[in-house]
This record gives sequence, C-alpha cells and structure tokens, in this order.
Amino acid sequence: MSFQVVFTGCENEYDDWDEGNIHGGAMWARMPIQGLIADIPVEEWAVPMEDHLCQPWDCESRDHSVIVMDRVSSSPWLCKIDGKFYTGKYMFTVDYTNNAIADCPAQHKQSHVLYITEDCEWKGNLVALPNNRVRATSPALWVTGEGAPDFTPSQHLHSAEGHESYLDPSITFNNLYED
Repeated sequence: MSFQVVFTGCENEYDDWDEGNIHGGAMWARMPIQGLIADIPVEEWAVPMEDHLCQPWDCESRDHSVIVMDRVSSSPWLCKIDGKFYTGKYMFTVDYTNNAIADCPAQHKQSHVLYITEDCEWKGNLVALPNNRVRATSPALWVTGEGAPDFTPSQHLHSAEGHESYLDPSITFNNLYED
C-alpha cells in the first residue's frame, strides 16, 4: 500500500530551525506505508517495520473503496503483529474489488489501516491488517472476546437475482402496488 504525501515544511515553525522551508509543498508519490508515522507525540522515532509485518498481504486490486467504520473507530483495537498483540488506533479500511482474487469469497481481504499506540518500539507505525489479525474493542457496546472466533468466513457468492424465483414476475415485482 502506498500513499501520496505533501511535505508542509512545518519544521520551519521552530525557533532553532534556520534552514528555512526547504520541503514545503513538495509531493512524494507512492510513499510506502512503512515510510509513514502517525501524527502523535513519540519519545523517539519508531523502528521501521518490515513489509510483511506492517502489511501481511499485498493489495488485491488497483480498484478499491476507502470506508470508515464509525461504530468501531473510537475505541482501541488489538493488532496481531509477528505473533504478539499490540494496541492500535483505527483510521480507515480499504476494501478491494474488480479482480479475481478480490472478488473471490474464499480469498477476499480488507486492509484495516491503524497506527500502533502501545509504548513499544513500533509506536506510531502505520499498519494495514486483514480481519483475522485485528479485533475491535468497544467496552460500552460489547465484551471483547478472547481467542480465535469460532466461525468460518463464507466461501460462497450470494446473489438475489440468481435464484430461479427471479424468473417469475409476480414474485420479482411483488411490491406495495401489487394487487
């Protein structure tokens, strides 16, 4: 996953910065996710993460949607990275489409983009993790589970119009105005 970045030159606001605004307005295309850090106070720069840790799966398609799941955006998330759990802050989700892998129910993945909030070597790093490597918490709405969920994701394509009843107009067009 990569991003378009604009440099603001905000470092010029510090009294001891005498180089001037040398980067303000400069653009960088295709900045890799591991080249970014959250806009949060940190004691020192985070240790950069390896590709397979910050994003365990490549992007499944160039066609995607970006969504924000409001119900789970305010609470901490648990992020499983390299076999250990870290707390993170949810930012948004990337959902891929228009590709044989992205559209296959057995292979489809989303990338939940978060940053690590836990005091650790990776604090501030951005990650893009699939559903099976995150757990949303919302103590006001539910008790956060432990261990792996006891369900298997659907492996089937679902379609209302694929059912044979769609051939019967009295069923297909059975609406409020039907006698």
